[in-house]
Amino acid sequence: MQERMENPALVLPAAMQALNALSKVPTETGLSPKLLELVNLRSSQINGCSVCIDGHWRIARKHGETDERLFAVAGWRDAPYYSDAERAALGLTEAITRLSDRPDPVPDDVWDEATRHYDGRSLAALVIAIANINVWNRLNIATRQIAGAWKP
Repeated sequence: MQERMENPALVLPAAMQALNALSKVPTETGLSPKLLELVNLRSSQINGCSVCIDGHWRIARKHGETDERLFAVAGWRDAPYYSDAERAALGLTEAITRLSDRPDPVPDDVWDEATRHYDGRSLAALVIAIANINVWNRLNIATRQIAGAWKP
């Protein structure tokens, strides 16, 4: 496969600046970088974004994430490696990423579980993080970016 064009965020520097600024917000509110990388990885797996799948496990490892947790993130419901708060974040990630898969895209039980573990600011930051990785996934997939070209 060949990329269709350079990533649009690289073509339009203002877009890159905005997306990079947005990506800093969740950590500035105190969300763990390890949690955010699990969210990034899971959303990218769902969307099939090979660039982000390839990059975000690398970033997670730099933050001290373990192989067990990285390898099992697609099966987070059954794997013993995640806290209840992480499970709530991953459940919310899946719901927000798969908006068209069900009549109620983000069911109350998923939302309510997230609110049990995250206060208003951290929940807002989590939703921003999920939305941001979905933007990156869509930019990369639409333009057929090549996995491995980006090495964080």
